[in-house]
Amino acid sequence: MRAIIIGGGIAGLASALALTRRGWRVEVFERAPEFTEVGAGLSLWPNALRALDALGVGEGVRGRAVLEGQAGIRDAAGRWLSRTDTAELERRYGPAAMIHRADLLAVLRAAVPEEALRPGITVSEVRPDGMVAYSGGQSRADLVVGADGLGSVTRQSVWPEAPAPRYAGYTAWRVVTAPVLVGEASESWGRGERFGYIPLPDGRVYCYAAANAPEGAPDSGLTGLHARFGGWHHPIPALLDAADPGAVLHHDLYELPPLATYVRGNVVLAGDAAHAMTPNLGQGACQALEDAVVLGTVMGNGAGLGAYDRQRRPRAQMITRRSRRIGAVAQWASPAAVTVRNTALRLLPSASFARSLAPVLDWAA
Repeated sequence: MRAIIIGGGIAGLASALALTRRGWRVEVFERAPEFTEVGAGLSLWPNALRALDALGVGEGVRGRAVLEGQAGIRDAAGRWLSRTDTAELERRYGPAAMIHRADLLAVLRAAVPEEALRPGITVSEVRPDGMVAYSGGQSRADLVVGADGLGSVTRQSVWPEAPAPRYAGYTAWRVVTAPVLVGEASESWGRGERFGYIPLPDGRVYCYAAANAPEGAPDSGLTGLHARFGGWHHPIPALLDAADPGAVLHHDLYELPPLATYVRGNVVLAGDAAHAMTPNLGQGACQALEDAVVLGTVMGNGAGLGAYDRQRRPRAQMITRRSRRIGAVAQWASPAAVTVRNTALRLLPSASFARSLAPVLDWAA
């Protein structure tokens, strides 16, 4: 059986690995001239680590990651609003990890047969019968996996009625700084603005920020980040000082409205092509990894693509909704609303956070 996977990111490479392990011949069509990644950091929650174990690469990923979760939420002055009981989280669900996106992709790429990787291929059309038109001609496969991200050509071709991605109302910046001693990871909430940081294994620090803004607003880069966050608590100013202006990534944030199905004919969607979500739960990459594991399982045991849709779509769409709700509260800008939010966070028992994550993290391959 032959599969064509469109997109060489996390969802695509993980799907290729999952299918290869089930005996499928795969080809991964990647538009870029080589399989590289210039992104920043990402969170691997316990559900993602279980997925990576099911793919046979869990230990390799752990060797490149920091096994550490976020310590909690502060305000702009550094006062704790909510402390995470990380020991309870680990006891309930297992450890979380932080990794550079390039390191995760390197592990996945190394596990996929070299001959399966086809860089420099631009896909122009996908048909439900498994026909793929691309820059080198046409190919037909028994299975086509659309893992081609938010602007998926696969989705636009096979799901022409699908709604367009929806702007979340806020924009985001990401950067990996030079090494800075920061201690535990945390996220800080202001009025319509947030800043978070997480140490990486080599001493560098992954930083991310978000701010309410009109869609497509001009980006002022690191200078703008200094203006927004330079007066926030330590070590945020030091982290901004340690950032390379040319390394700051800026993107407006979108989510994909719910699709009625992730499967049509011989075509299936995975990762952001199926369920692009805001990053407020740190679950984008985690859900892509779950997609891959479930796809490999249902195609290996004969359950078929209908089983994939039944298992993946309700769960991914539930997580998308939860992430949207968290982002809406985190981005409140009204002084009165922020006061109510911060007071409520201070009053919540730390154990309630661990319990609330059960529907997200309590997943097993």
